[in-house]
Amino acid sequence: MSSYGEAKGILTSYVKARIPFVSLRTVEVARCVDLLREVAGAQQLSMYLHTQSSGLRDLSTGRSITEDKSVFGALELASEQFAGRQNLTFIFTDPANLDADTDISRQFLDLVRLASTRGGAVFVVTSDSVWPKLQRNGMSINLDPPDEPEMYAMLTSLIEGNRGPSVQWRDADIRTAASILVGVTQLEAENIILHMIAGDGLPAGQFGELSRAKDRVFADLAGIERVDLRPGSATVGGLAGLRQWLEQERPFLTADLSARQLRPPRGVLLVGVPGCGKSLSAKAVAQQWDLPLYRLDMASILGKYVGESEGRLREALTTADHVAPCVLWIDEIEKALSGGGTDSTGVTTRLIGQFLFWLQESLGRVYVVATANDVRSLPPELLRTGRFDALFFVDLPTPPEREEIISIYLDRYLKTPIRPGLIGELVKLSEGFAGSDIDAACTQAARAEVRGGTALDDDTIRGLFAEMVPLSQTNPERIEEIRQWGRERAKPASGMPYNATPTVAGGRRTVLTEPAGSGFGGGFGALPDQPDRLGQQRLPNGSGASQGGHHEWIDGR
Repeated sequence: MSSYGEAKGILTSYVKARIPFVSLRTVEVARCVDLLREVAGAQQLSMYLHTQSSGLRDLSTGRSITEDKSVFGALELASEQFAGRQNLTFIFTDPANLDADTDISRQFLDLVRLASTRGGAVFVVTSDSVWPKLQRNGMSINLDPPDEPEMYAMLTSLIEGNRGPSVQWRDADIRTAASILVGVTQLEAENIILHMIAGDGLPAGQFGELSRAKDRVFADLAGIERVDLRPGSATVGGLAGLRQWLEQERPFLTADLSARQLRPPRGVLLVGVPGCGKSLSAKAVAQQWDLPLYRLDMASILGKYVGESEGRLREALTTADHVAPCVLWIDEIEKALSGGGTDSTGVTTRLIGQFLFWLQESLGRVYVVATANDVRSLPPELLRTGRFDALFFVDLPTPPEREEIISIYLDRYLKTPIRPGLIGELVKLSEGFAGSDIDAACTQAARAEVRGGTALDDDTIRGLFAEMVPLSQTNPERIEEIRQWGRERAKPASGMPYNATPTVAGGRRTVLTEPAGSGFGGGFGALPDQPDRLGQQRLPNGSGASQGGHHEWIDGR
């Protein structure tokens, strides 16, 4: 992996040492030819360049050497020149069938052996691999797409040369754009910028179109799935702590951190109760940050052949690095990384190692939002400090969060306004609901309104909420186990502190300790001495559901 400056230094040393064969691996032929021209001028060497379209020409002057444009004709002429002259260099761009034992690769091998006896050199510019027997006669260089400093210098020159009223980017904007465009070729970057200038221009501080243009460049790459978001489709209710933390992280994703030797933010792991907004949060991050969203389905990574799963994961993570900056949503990460390496083939262990290495070492601006429901299956090494930037627990929504979620869905689905008093009643009726349960109840209300053709009355809406059986009631033991795990090991996504100590008398009683005024008080309570939605009944202790402090609940079934 070499930047332009690094590749130039390495190539210069190869030229001075008269290495007989050098393969330059790159997808940017024109940029590589510019590099060779610089080195030839600095070393005052005669170099000849062969391309399929122009044939063989002098690299410095562009003068045609022969009318025969074929590779075989250029090889024959190079053999003749090597036989009679010293220190010549011939460059071939994109020769076909050089990756295996073929007639053309053997001709190149003969030419390289002849060049080595006359102080000559043969350079091949290609994006493909080279036949190992030929490659062992020399060295190779990888010329990567422009890095951030090179991209910044190129963009600065390009933008200043096209400065006009619609081009409002200044130095800080150009630096941000350079960080976004890392991974594309110089030609692709130039095309993107010129296309934007010809369209709506370059408004100051706006980079959404730039990210989308880069996304289109890599649209055909395999490994991850592009997720298209409709405007307003990823509105999150509640989770104030998570939302505030993410807002503080956003500037670091595109900031220039090289002076402090900091890597870009890696991402966040969300664990918690199913249906409480973990996946929706991944969509919201991409939408609010104006970045493309890609989904990596860990279950689809698993293949039936040896090495297939690892290859698929490697391809997916490489693709994510290419399309960065982006948000990578890894849904139910435990599906592929669970098991602790106990599978007979060792696939799980290798997948975990490969993913953690990428998570730790990749410098791509890929912000990972990983979600997990079965927290017990997560490998311990995934939870170690430094893997993700933070671990958040997404709990059942508190009453204020439910009020916000209910308002969002009713405003979205119903055509008539809902009176505030009804919202408060629905908050009480939705005790124990996950966000998905609230969505389902509001969806039923909207369908009833469509069927009836008129606005729903309050009793109908209340009835639909009362009929809903939430996940926390159908599987209370499992939900409580998840909640207990999260409260002990992760930050609260709600932003409100919690401290839970379950269980005495065989699970019949749960004691909750809550800080006064935290907003979490009353999260399980309905009315005094009335059963709540979890089938529990409050013991009258005079403390009041909203006062905080010490509350007791006892199973009333």
